This record gives sequence, C-alpha cells and structure tokens, in this order.
Amino acid sequence: MKSSVQQFKKLLFVYFLLSIVLNVNAQPDGAAIYQKNCATCHGVDLNGGNSGSLIDGIWQFGADNGGITQNIKFGITHLGMPSYEKTLSSAEINSVVKYIRDSEKKVGAVKPPISKIVETLDYNVKIETFAVGLEVPWAIDFIDATTALITERPGRLRVVKNGKLLTDAVKNTPKVLNEGQGGLLDVAIDPDYNNNGWIYLAYSHVLENITGEERPPAMTRLERGKIKNNTWTESEIIFEAPHETYRTTRHHYGCRIVFDPAGYLYFAIGERGTGEHAQDFTRPNGKVHRINKDGSIPKSNPFINEKDAIKSLYSLGNRNIQGMAVHPITGKLWATEHGPLGGDELNLIELGKNYGWPVITYGWNYNGTIITEETHRPGMEQPILYWRPSTAVCGLDFYRGDLFKKWKNKLLVGALKYEDVRLLDIEDNRVMHQEVILKGQGRVRDVSTGPDGAIYVVLNDPGTVLRLTPKE
Repeated sequence: MKSSVQQFKKLLFVYFLLSIVLNVNAQPDGAAIYQKNCATCHGVDLNGGNSGSLIDGIWQFGADNGGITQNIKFGITHLGMPSYEKTLSSAEINSVVKYIRDSEKKVGAVKPPISKIVETLDYNVKIETFAVGLEVPWAIDFIDATTALITERPGRLRVVKNGKLLTDAVKNTPKVLNEGQGGLLDVAIDPDYNNNGWIYLAYSHVLENITGEERPPAMTRLERGKIKNNTWTESEIIFEAPHETYRTTRHHYGCRIVFDPAGYLYFAIGERGTGEHAQDFTRPNGKVHRINKDGSIPKSNPFINEKDAIKSLYSLGNRNIQGMAVHPITGKLWATEHGPLGGDELNLIELGKNYGWPVITYGWNYNGTIITEETHRPGMEQPILYWRPSTAVCGLDFYRGDLFKKWKNKLLVGALKYEDVRLLDIEDNRVMHQEVILKGQGRVRDVSTGPDGAIYVVLNDPGTVLRLTPKE
C-alpha cells in the first residue's frame, strides 16, 4: 500500500513538471505576432515605416506597459491604428509588448535629449528649468512675481524665492494621507492675498482608525492658512465632508481650487471609485462644490434647499476632475476630467447641471468591457470636447499674460499619459483648434500662467517645473 502511495506521488510530480513545460511551450510568440500584424507600419526591424519607430525611446501615447497594451488592444483610431481586441488574445498582446520591450533593451534605446526650443505655429518657445528635485509635485501658484508655492504629494509645501527652491518645506502644514493617489494636492492664493494673506490647500484627509479597520476611510478636505516665518499658521478647515461619506478607496480625490470674479471658491472631488455616488446629492464625491472663501455656503447654491443634500454642491456627475480654470473675460468655470479608458472630457461647468457619469460616457472600462451604451441622455450635459483614447488630462489654465500675446485667453491643457501641453482656441463655447505646444518632457500634472507672463509646467515625473517663454 505504501509503495502505491509513493508511486502515485511520483506520477503527480511528473504531471506537474509536464504541465509547466507545456505551459512554457504554449506561450505566444511575440516576434511572430508582431511581424504578422505590426511590421507593415512599424517596420520589420521595429525602426519605423508608415508609422513611428518602437525602439527609439520615444513614446507619444503612453510609455508604460499598460499604455502600450491599451493602444494595441483598443487602437488609436484618429491616427489610423486599428484595434486588435477581437483578433489577438490578451496573452498574445502581452507577448508583443514583451517583444517590443526586449527589443528596446537589446538596442539600448534611450529617451533622446529634449530640445530647449520648441517650434509652435505662433512662437518659438524657450524651455527653462524653474525648479528641480521635487518629489511628485502636484500644483503651483504664485504669491507675487518673486515667490511661488509648489505642493509635493507626500505632504510638503515648497517655496521658490527669486528663482531658487528653498531647502526647507513650510513647517506645520496639515497632515495628509500619502497613499495611492492621495496626499497634498492643490494650492491656491487668495485673489485678495495682499490684503488678507490667505492661502488655500486641498488634501486627502483620513479618519483616525478608531474601529481598528485595516484601511481607515478618507476624503478630500480643504483648509486655509497663512505662512509666517516659513510656518503654516492661523489654519481654518473650510470644507470637511460628513464622516459617514468617507471612502476606504485611495484614488480619485480630485482636487483643484479656483475663484470666480464674484469671490466664490470652487473645488472638485472625484467619485472615489464609486461611480453611482456621482449621481447622489447626499454624497460629496463625483461633484463640483462652491463655497464662500471662509467655508460658508452661498445661498444661491442649487441644492441648498434639498433635504439631506450636501449644501456645497454646484454640479453632479463628474468622474474625476483634474483641471479647473475660470475664463478671464466671461468668468465661466471650465474643467477637464479623467474618463476611464477613453472619454476624457472638457466641460463648461454650470449651476446645478448634471455631467452624466456614469450614466453616459464616451469611455469604457479598463478591461475593455462596456460601462454603458449611452453617450446622451436628456437632462445630462455633453462635453465641449472629449478625447478618445484618453490623454489623462491634468492641469488647466487660461493664458492671462502678455508674453504670448497671440495666446491671450486661450486654454492650456496638460496631460499625464501623453506627456503634453495643448493650446485650445475656444470661440462661443466651441473648441475651434488645438495644438500641442510641449511634448515628451514628462507627465504634466499642472500648467499655470505666472505673474511674469511665462507658462509654468509641473511635471510629477520627473519632479520638475518648467518655465516657457517666447524666444527673442
């Protein structure tokens, strides 16, 4: 009996080894799949043909494996690249990505040095480094022509004075939850700063782990304070959501802060990964909010008389806004928000309106499944513009300076995945033209007009801020 058991164990072991060998042998041949499906456009040796090289270190539409996989699977239709979702399995697509990456390493492909002069339709743009050595910078704003504040997502507020990044971060800033997409997010200077000295911060706030849960809940919170002797002082919490609405997820916090000509403060909170909450006015997430600068609620807010509604709500159905800007002439509020896979949006945000997420969308789930068949529904707003595939829009500002006179009041739009800054010409709430004015410098987290008229671009990878001016 004992020998029979031992023989059975030996047979199981042999079967286990055989299954490993068969599985290895069954792996798709990435090189063969590439030659059959990709070589016509990208070249037999991957050096390019009708389309670009895949081994020159340049990636225009997402440089990580996930971005390349999505581009193969779902295509880039506006450039003529087809979708291979129905012709190649996930394993086959992964094998092609591995073949491309291995080929990159074999030839020693590196990202080429970036030119310090970029040619656009209107200007030759000079690129200078404003600040380096930052850790995941998230936002920039200016106290005056000589002083800038930059947030680092791990929780530091940094100061650039007379063109120099000060070594010490501002002391005593609020504690943040530096986890996932959370941390210290936006910084905004009060429009009346010279008289009141207020500075506003948005960050992810976590509840104390009283219940002993493995992951305590968190939500976006706003605070204002003043900086004296490089120390955060006189702090006031101006928005904190009801604690029962906090979420244990660690993504889609938003958050941008802007002011309109009437003095209202606007900010956005992402839907925190729970899409249906974006349609529920008893929840703060998936919305744009409007408050007075001291945190009080404007009496004209659209849901102020609704029982159980969050009184600060201004709009509904916003997935995850990553850029907000107020038009210098009209005073209207514009926002860019991340779609899922596809469907990034540019929206004109108006009082009480519903922007549809997740009931309507031009995107789909990251695994390629359908979120909804609907792109339109009565009572829900259409985007002014949508991007498909997603560029991962991030950072937004209307150009307000005098250095680039031809760009006055045009919209600057950053992108994380595509690593670019675009200039949008908007007429009568329609985008008439868009142009890429910066490309390939890094993941663009914020873009802002400085008091000197230069354009400042925050790259969270690498941790750098660039300064753009016209070349004389």
